Amino acid sequence: MEADASLYSEINPVALMTIASVILEVAIQKALDYSIPEQLATTVVRGAAVMVPLRGQLKRGFVLEVKATSSVPIAKTLPINRVVSDGPVVTEDLFDLALWMAKYYICPLGKVIKTMLPAGVRKNIQLKEQYYVMRKITRDEMRDYCAKIQNKAPQQAKVLEVMLQVTKGILQSELLEKADCNASSVKSLVEKGILLLDIVRADRSPLFGHEYFKAKPKLLRGEQQVALDKITETLDKGVFTTHLLFGVTGSGKTEVYIQAIDKALLLGKGVIMLVPEIALTEQTIERFRSRFSESLAVLHHRLSDGERCDAWEQIRLGKTRIVIGARSAIFSPMPDLGLIIVDEEHEQSYKQSDDSPSYQARDIAVMRARKTQATCILGSATPSLESYYNALNQKYTLSILSDRGKATLPTVHTVDMKREYDKAKGPTSFSDLLLTKIRERKERGEQTILFLNRRGYHTQLTCQVCTAAVMCPHCDTKMTFHRKNNSIQCHLCGLEMAPPHTCPSCSAHAMIKYQGVGTEKIEAMLNAIFPDIRMLRIDADTTKHKGSLEMLLQEFRSGKADLLIGTQMIAKGLHFPEVTLVGVLNADGTLNIPDFRASEQVFQLITQVAGRAGRGHVPGEVVVQTLLPEHSTILHATKQDYTSFYNEEVASRKLFGFPPFCHIVKFLFVGKEEDAVVATAGRFNEEIRKTLPQEFLCHPVLPAGHAKVKDQFRYHFIIRGPSIAPIRAAFEACTKVFPPSSTVARFIDVDPSSIFF
Repeated sequence: MEADASLYSEINPVALMTIASVILEVAIQKALDYSIPEQLATTVVRGAAVMVPLRGQLKRGFVLEVKATSSVPIAKTLPINRVVSDGPVVTEDLFDLALWMAKYYICPLGKVIKTMLPAGVRKNIQLKEQYYVMRKITRDEMRDYCAKIQNKAPQQAKVLEVMLQVTKGILQSELLEKADCNASSVKSLVEKGILLLDIVRADRSPLFGHEYFKAKPKLLRGEQQVALDKITETLDKGVFTTHLLFGVTGSGKTEVYIQAIDKALLLGKGVIMLVPEIALTEQTIERFRSRFSESLAVLHHRLSDGERCDAWEQIRLGKTRIVIGARSAIFSPMPDLGLIIVDEEHEQSYKQSDDSPSYQARDIAVMRARKTQATCILGSATPSLESYYNALNQKYTLSILSDRGKATLPTVHTVDMKREYDKAKGPTSFSDLLLTKIRERKERGEQTILFLNRRGYHTQLTCQVCTAAVMCPHCDTKMTFHRKNNSIQCHLCGLEMAPPHTCPSCSAHAMIKYQGVGTEKIEAMLNAIFPDIRMLRIDADTTKHKGSLEMLLQEFRSGKADLLIGTQMIAKGLHFPEVTLVGVLNADGTLNIPDFRASEQVFQLITQVAGRAGRGHVPGEVVVQTLLPEHSTILHATKQDYTSFYNEEVASRKLFGFPPFCHIVKFLFVGKEEDAVVATAGRFNEEIRKTLPQEFLCHPVLPAGHAKVKDQFRYHFIIRGPSIAPIRAAFEACTKVFPPSSTVARFIDVDPSSIFF
């Protein structure tokens, strides 16, 4: 009997593959087995998207495996309803990556795959070549044919029933949805001469219609050439290596990236480049389009579903060999992937912290490069402590760029704002030195950037009677006054309302004091001081609409403004050769947050924003205004002395047992009833302690940094230990005796960017 089965499998292997193991998008931890109907035998393949029945409803899933047997009796195995993708949607290397992510980030595999795929792809939005379906025969002929095939080909009959109701024609995507069938039914009817297909072409690429002047490769300086040689060596060998390109601001990291990409393309390899901000995406596109004749794909959250879907399909088909985008671009289905670049690798925006899986795109880039034997480049002027630690321990290959070429590092002036307050007889936003420097730049026709990481006009409203701040009624945060709309806003939930005339806490009348300074007020004050200065402001308020950020940056780059005021959106990677002055207005704003990364983030922000000055031929200056001029982080940042900062910070991390000397997993509990959230978090904390190894430290439950957001109370605790696997095992054991609550949501953040919020 066994011999017969073996012989049969050689003749027709598909016939034995009757079961598909399917990963569903819903939060189910394991794959479910479904039988494969005979008519779908050739289309159900690993990675294909399918619709399957679950609890009386059809759910989307992805085929993990096609096999001959199941632990469930075949008679009880429900059939796959239909295949909704043309071939595999999830490529082999992305499936392997998804399996690793599900384990490492303690997340259901279905949620990982859902994160990997753009919404347009998951919704099966038709791509660039959409099809328009029309009748090729008369209505009467179609009606007769429909009746004839009703029993023999019910799916095709459904298609014809819909076609009989349309006037002229219908998009194939809409037809398939209305007929509840797959494209093979339409294809069969076209082949039989019943229907006619016409292609509807539309280019939705954000690059469509743009023209760029071609530029030649630049001659590399010594350190740049050494770094490139190390990278090209690993590209030639086709072996996995991670390079840390540690280059001071303006040292030419981008030129090294471009020439490395050129090498990868010559080898027939695909390239993914990650950038942390949309603003950098636009700047990078401009640089790349001027150097490469290859088509580029762009992926970031401001694209429409259709635009992302188009780009994704071009990448999958190998028509696009270079991808530029934000963190989700790391999941691009690039065939023959050879090079991954993570620019500004230290940036917190690479971490997904508000949804599961809580992945860090930089770490995913390294892991994907490992799985595809690709080269990975991490670049930064202020590397994350983890990356620099890995480089010093030879886990990564380190290249240092300390030469700015003709441009020199800016001169940095530190201003003690306590003295400025004394001189001004009260708080002031501008030191005398900064105002003098701004005036000089205006007179010389040079540009200035002012950085303040707070938007709005006033950052809080306080009652002068009871001293209570006006809080958001739905969140644990202060309301911010925006003068343009004459409203107060919550920057967590988006609530907007008229400013109160009485105190919400004590009902005192007309005793509300407006305090604190945001970018909107800085703009108003500077307009009063320098009436003839041309200013632009870039923050979340001025860049709400698609394309507005790119437009403002282009205006500043082309010299239509003398001064740019902005939040952290302007602090990284941007290249403005005419900027010779940078002012940092509140350098120590987040140093007092009780978080182990606070000092690192302040150092990075000051160093990065200071690096915007003096990138052209004229030397730059930086004015750093602070209330803590003697703080070691401020001192190291103003000197741009990363090595001293690293040595001091890594010693502190080692002493107190924080990354890179341990892993951290944060468990967050969220719900509408505070008592229920506290009780659930407390019981879970007690239960998980029972199965953790002794070397792991489980902290007590505490309110999150924002203890309430959108009427949801938030409590969390963290676990620290040498690895993730034992924490995952403890969580799985705890879940068996402590299943998820219907009223309290649970979120797991592995390697969190903050243990406070």
